[in-house]
Amino acid sequence: MINLEAPKKAGALINQAYQAAAEVFRPISRKYDRAEHTYPSELDMFAALLDGLNSSGEGGAGAAGVRRSEKDDDGPKGNRNGANLNVVLGTIEMCWGDVGLLLSMPRQGLGNAAISSVATDEQLERFKGLWAAMAITEPGCGSDSAAITTTATKDGDDYILNGEKIFVTSGQRADAVVVWATLDRTKGRAAIKSFVVEKGTPGFEVVRVEHKLGIRASDTAVLRFENCRVPAENLLGTPDIDTAKGFAGVMQTFDNTRPLVAAMAIGVARAALDETRRILTEAGVVIDYDRPALTQHAAAATFLQLEADYEAAYLLTLESAWMADNRQPNSLQASMAKAKAGRTVVDVTLKCVELAGAYGYTEESLLEKWSRDAKILDIFEGTQQIQQLIVARRILGKTSAELK
Repeated sequence: MINLEAPKKAGALINQAYQAAAEVFRPISRKYDRAEHTYPSELDMFAALLDGLNSSGEGGAGAAGVRRSEKDDDGPKGNRNGANLNVVLGTIEMCWGDVGLLLSMPRQGLGNAAISSVATDEQLERFKGLWAAMAITEPGCGSDSAAITTTATKDGDDYILNGEKIFVTSGQRADAVVVWATLDRTKGRAAIKSFVVEKGTPGFEVVRVEHKLGIRASDTAVLRFENCRVPAENLLGTPDIDTAKGFAGVMQTFDNTRPLVAAMAIGVARAALDETRRILTEAGVVIDYDRPALTQHAAAATFLQLEADYEAAYLLTLESAWMADNRQPNSLQASMAKAKAGRTVVDVTLKCVELAGAYGYTEESLLEKWSRDAKILDIFEGTQQIQQLIVARRILGKTSAELK
């Protein structure tokens, strides 16, 4: 039976994350929204905070990887101390403070999720403590991760990478980048592998850092790999090309990171709802949970609808994390959570700006900032449309070739 209440043992973790969000993130949120590309030095003392959110001890956001191969003689080991759920709950609280600042936290890169999910035990130990970004998207390849053209050619004990990656979160600041590349374009999806490429590797260049609508505290980079030589042991997982399995190994990362992005969206949505509730209350608008919405003030009725959407996204996200902790395939639920939360945070933040009127549109409040931050949460880790396509394939039992 799935219990979608936050576990009592996570109470201290949630409180710790909330205190960091309220006392560190929120006060400097506007400062680094304006000072785009400036590293938030205040984060240095908190660099290890999210490391503690993952009770498995493997690192930060996303590091509680979906390692389904871990079994004992009797089968799956069962619940892994709620590692994924803990990271999700902590992420919600931190993003209530500021999602861009969370994405700027050292060792919390999405590349860490890839390392934790598909790396060998030896690689886990070797890359422990590394801050890793994730490089998937290319100029000619957006949502279709299987269409990447960056190549990795075996040359002795190394692989030589050639290609360009765009929209890489923390691509400039991270210690390393997990790069998705194909070993053989003729083999399709099955030949796609991920490689850990450390900064300073010859042939690895940060081309530029993008200016963005939201999450301005976080750097988003364009990377180029030109005859970049990477040790073969930096290929995550197995180098074998299994056409029957496809690229399920690297895609397994998304089973873990999509609930995290959903959690980011939930944190931002809750921040907007909390602020809007305060504004409405000060304006004399009463939100009554004991009366039908249609009998209340129009603003109160709208607020109740937004809260209902938020609650649905929240529960879907907890479910997907719970399934990962209990070794249950969660690809469908992860995509459902990401789709629902991504759409909800955009709807909630924009409507909250509207409910607050002129005040919500100015920089006197963080509402307008949250509405800008929200949009990326409906885009990265797979757009709204891609998530709906994945859900449809899963429910209808169709392959990617049968349902495009």
